[in-house]
Amino acid sequence: MVRLQRLAEHISGVLFFAMFLVFVVQIAARGLFQHPLPWSDEAAVVLYLWVIVWAAAWVVPNHAQVQFDLLWHFAGPRQRRLMQGLGHLLVGVLSAIAAPATWDYVHFMAREGTPVLGIPFMWVFLPLVMLVAALVVRSAIGLLQVFGWVPAALEEPGV
Repeated sequence: MVRLQRLAEHISGVLFFAMFLVFVVQIAARGLFQHPLPWSDEAAVVLYLWVIVWAAAWVVPNHAQVQFDLLWHFAGPRQRRLMQGLGHLLVGVLSAIAAPATWDYVHFMAREGTPVLGIPFMWVFLPLVMLVAALVVRSAIGLLQVFGWVPAALEEPGV
């Protein structure tokens, strides 16, 4: 599990570095050569989408995701466990319901391509499918942790 996490982090790093290189090329082309490159804008947007969605799906741990904890601090341990379980159940079930439609949309977008590079939109939006799948898996693991069937350290090493 830790190796998969490290692999996901390395892929995020490579994607971010590629996006950074595209920005550097774009800035050099515009600033030094006064010749903007149309592909660099498109590549930067595609890489940005991949970096953000990939990291949200596979790299950012659950405890670092955006949380609404207005009532959390006022609840006791039993109520917190119930809220946690309901949250995981809600996110997991809704993501599982959304998964087929998400895949259908992404697969449908294969017929269209980006204007400059011609990358099929299926490949541009594929991380959304990964995000939905990751939400289902993370929610299932979270539910198992709430019930004590899986130790919390499984998902968040070192925490």
